[in-house]
Amino acid sequence: MKKLLTILSLSALLMTTAAYAAPEAQKIAVVDIQKVVAASSQVKALKASQDAKNKELTAFIKNAQADVNKQTDAKKKKSLAESYEKQLKQKREANVKEYTTKLKAADANITAQIGKKATELGYTMVLPKSAVVWGGDDITDTILKVIK
Repeated sequence: MKKLLTILSLSALLMTTAAYAAPEAQKIAVVDIQKVVAASSQVKALKASQDAKNKELTAFIKNAQADVNKQTDAKKKKSLAESYEKQLKQKREANVKEYTTKLKAADANITAQIGKKATELGYTMVLPKSAVVWGGDDITDTILKVIK
């Protein structure tokens, strides 16, 4: 009985040692993140939206300046200028908050799509191309087809 337990213990030990001795090979991919982000329709739409909002802010500033310059009473002029500054600050903060939220969503979406496609292709790890000096399979073109 002791021999049987000893043999089972040794065989179990050998099996676990063999599992550690021969680790599964890693299949590593690299992706040009800048290229993928630049090609993303979600990011392009976000940039276009930001440009439109910046134009709106510029028009608001011009209209506010013209309105303030029309005032002849110094107190009214100062009060109106302060009011416009407050409105401008609120608009800018709202734009930044919206942009940040949408940018995080775009980042999460791109990351998820890269991970999904890499998993489908059998990769165990994906690294940014800029961080890798040598090695890894470049799957940027494959990812670009998925991202668009």
